[in-house]
Amino acid sequence: MKRILVTGGAGFIGSHLCERLLKEGNEVISLDNYFTGQKRNIVPLMDNPYFEVVRHDVTSPFFVEVDEIYNLACPASPIHYQYNPIKTVKTSVMGAINMLGLAKRVRAKILQASTSEVYGDPQVHPQTESYWGHVNPIGTRSCYDEGKRVAETLFMNYHLQNNVKIKIIRIFNTYGPNMHPHDGRVVSNFIVQALKGEDITVYGDGQQTRSFQYVDDLVEAMIRMMATGDDFIGPVNTGNPGEFTILELAEKVIDMTGSKSKIVYKPLPSDDPMQRKPDISLAKEKLNWEPKIPLEQGLVKTIEYFDQLLKSDSSL
Repeated sequence: MKRILVTGGAGFIGSHLCERLLKEGNEVISLDNYFTGQKRNIVPLMDNPYFEVVRHDVTSPFFVEVDEIYNLACPASPIHYQYNPIKTVKTSVMGAINMLGLAKRVRAKILQASTSEVYGDPQVHPQTESYWGHVNPIGTRSCYDEGKRVAETLFMNYHLQNNVKIKIIRIFNTYGPNMHPHDGRVVSNFIVQALKGEDITVYGDGQQTRSFQYVDDLVEAMIRMMATGDDFIGPVNTGNPGEFTILELAEKVIDMTGSKSKIVYKPLPSDDPMQRKPDISLAKEKLNWEPKIPLEQGLVKTIEYFDQLLKSDSSL
């Protein structure tokens, strides 16, 4: 049994990761300040005697004896990370420093949940790990993009200078149950709007593309990455190379929910990337991993989750 710390453990991805790690027989500590994480995501896990819940902000040091650390703590949707951009940068940077310091002290292996946003609005398509990105350092999204880029720098320097065992993954658009209903991400937005019969908001002309991976596929990649030998640290892309336009996604959600929602168009936000698609050749080679769950199958589970959530909570 390993003792594993998951920062952002009550978040969308973190809660799924905690569940999987518990099922594999580990002792798991969820660390979260609940800025975007939701207690309801981890309530089903609380009966497990090997699951521990700690309310804590990663911008402050934290001390615990663990074997592995998954550093997921950071608001990850534009509506949340732009709400308090200074806090977002501090979470990425100070959070990385504090968790790397902990990993150094207790000799734990640590994985950084980085993001496809480090590529910015890419001029290379699809994006490979060797691409340095095209990021506006003073734009509205830079608090998240540059925060994650600095976190990768810190991870690499702690590894080179202090021999900390690190892993870096770059997560592309991910969806599934436990998403926050008001996180502003395109999948949750469209599903909630469709289920409520509201207009579905498409920004720009809807021809910008995204690649959507179901959360279970991502969790599998994370666990495989953590299990790799010390000679492979990443970064490695984890995403689904299947590419869809935003308009295609909107139409698919309307069809699958049987909604009478209409699509309305609004101006494109600044620095919104026009294309986003991972090259996952490295993940296939090093992790023997590729996503298994097609978009429609994942959407069925996600729609069911939001349908139940909206029926049980009239305030949403």
